[in-house]
Amino acid sequence: MKITGVELRRIAMPLVAPFRTSFGTETARDVLLVRVVTPDAEGWGECVAMSEPLYSSEYVDGAAEVIRRFLLPALPANVDAQSVGRALEHVKGHRMAKAALETAVLDAQLRAAGESFGRFLGAARDRVPCGVSVGIMDSVPQLLDAVAGYLDEGYVRIKLKIEPGWDLEPVRAVRERFGDGILLQVDANAAYTLVDARHLARLDDFDLLLIEQPLANDDLVQHAKLATQLSTPICLDESIESAEHAAAAIALGSCSIVNIKPGRIGGYLEARRIHDLCRANGIAVWCGGMLETGLGRAANVALAALPGFTLPGDTSGSRRYYATDITEPFELADGHLDVPTGPGIGVEPIPGILDEVTTAKEWIPL
Repeated sequence: MKITGVELRRIAMPLVAPFRTSFGTETARDVLLVRVVTPDAEGWGECVAMSEPLYSSEYVDGAAEVIRRFLLPALPANVDAQSVGRALEHVKGHRMAKAALETAVLDAQLRAAGESFGRFLGAARDRVPCGVSVGIMDSVPQLLDAVAGYLDEGYVRIKLKIEPGWDLEPVRAVRERFGDGILLQVDANAAYTLVDARHLARLDDFDLLLIEQPLANDDLVQHAKLATQLSTPICLDESIESAEHAAAAIALGSCSIVNIKPGRIGGYLEARRIHDLCRANGIAVWCGGMLETGLGRAANVALAALPGFTLPGDTSGSRRYYATDITEPFELADGHLDVPTGPGIGVEPIPGILDEVTTAKEWIPL
């Protein structure tokens, strides 16, 4: 394809409730959208970088700048999704920015061909089970009310964010209130060290699906040591930025489960490579979320339909985060979301709503 131009659009999306993790609290998302225009179709990509470099080193302003200054000039005159990664390989890091651009190119490519994301990636299901991520609350009663509400909505798995001082008590309270019948897991976002191993081992009493990213993102060796001291399976998130990282983690025994977030690892093509690698090695995977709008959620749901995704992901319905989404909302039905079947990601932004939340846009001709 020949790209005639790219639009960088910033939108402001207030969250329905503050979302607190061990690295900070979000009340709104400053989202960078990438629109790629070709003579035959246009495609959308959503950058999952946060406003500040807290989850990772990337942040929204930096992602926009690296796309504008370095990624777009590196694209060949005729491009497809497979060639994007090769063309951008010399730019170190910036995987979230690269993922947004590659996704937009892939979306345009598939729309022009009349093929859906799910079919292209190799989806094995037409709907996926959905979990929900529950942030750190001000009190245990508040947490229990929130979990009760999500279970009433039909979510099939609960993930609790934890940090030192907010771990054993809330997990115990949720187990006691809702029993062993619910699928329950926790996410530390790298808030602990190996010194906390004995404390973390006390979570083994609660029959958790997994503990996600307990230690630093750059320490596969200590995760491997921790894995020998816990019966709860360790899942890696921030540590896995590529298929090479996943291979190293598997070889070291650092994890038995991987959370695949396409934005974190550079896009959906790399996500499929990690999926294939993990499946070949008996490692379970699930699809994480970064509070995406309907554009990013559509692609994630398609990815989560691949056969190796055996655990419910964080592919929640739209209203979990936004009162009004920029696409037709994703609605939970019996704890599942339908995989979009239309060309490309299968959804379109609603022009009026998109314009209302737009804070800036820039057209870059190529």
